[in-house]
Amino acid sequence: MTKPFLGRGVGFPLAFKDGDIQQADFEESVRQSIWIILSTAKGERVMRPDFGCGIYDFVFEMTTPSTVGKISQAVREALLKFEPRIDVMDIQVIPKSDDEGEKLYISIDYQVRATNNAFNLVYPFYLERSPG
Repeated sequence: MTKPFLGRGVGFPLAFKDGDIQQADFEESVRQSIWIILSTAKGERVMRPDFGCGIYDFVFEMTTPSTVGKISQAVREALLKFEPRIDVMDIQVIPKSDDEGEKLYISIDYQVRATNNAFNLVYPFYLERSPG
């Protein structure tokens, strides 16, 4: 089964193989698109200030159930707005703390609409520790 309707484009991150720019095809293109949406803060993209995810507004917040809920909602809203090829099935935000600081693992279960294939992507989001 060919899947040209899912798209093909320049891979992320930009890489070269045998002198050519690597491409991302089909479901990999969708996965990379999700990663780009989550990695882009709102206002960061020239000419598209609304593009991106609002999770970067929470970088200096304390890890509370309220913050976790707001981050989950920001991810859901961004994916609904900017990635029409998927249905978001579930989002879990899992806090972890270690020597490197606080981080949240954002686990996204999604289904590609055109093929009904289900996938999971885990995005690490690092929070800044407050001084003291």
